[in-house]
Amino acid sequence: MARPKLPHPTPAELEVLKILWERGPLTVREVLDHMSTQGDSRAYTSVMSLLNVMSDKRLLQREPEGRAFRYRAAINRQRALGQLITDVWQRAYEGSTSAMVAHLLSETRPSDTELAEIRRLLERFESSEGNE
Repeated sequence: MARPKLPHPTPAELEVLKILWERGPLTVREVLDHMSTQGDSRAYTSVMSLLNVMSDKRLLQREPEGRAFRYRAAINRQRALGQLITDVWQRAYEGSTSAMVAHLLSETRPSDTELAEIRRLLERFESSEGNE
């Protein structure tokens, strides 16, 4: 039986998207080279299969270039990350923002600088809510 296709990127697909968001359109060989510099030692055919699946899922667009293809991200970073976070929020935290934030804070132990930035974001969110 075939694996169900997730509506959001798998961990391996997210790694490819990060490379493409940072570097722009790349060939299979170029993606493989970037993955290997990050310690991911996959075979060329594995990366090619991954990119083809991602193209089928419409996460990537591909354009012919000689006998190969050049792949580009078809989904922007904010949208992809938003989908992942929303999925975790709904499935793991049953839609409880406070539970998710509390868990994230306890697991990551943010620095004082990060906590100050979080407070600024909360203040900005609260003030924008009052203006609607």
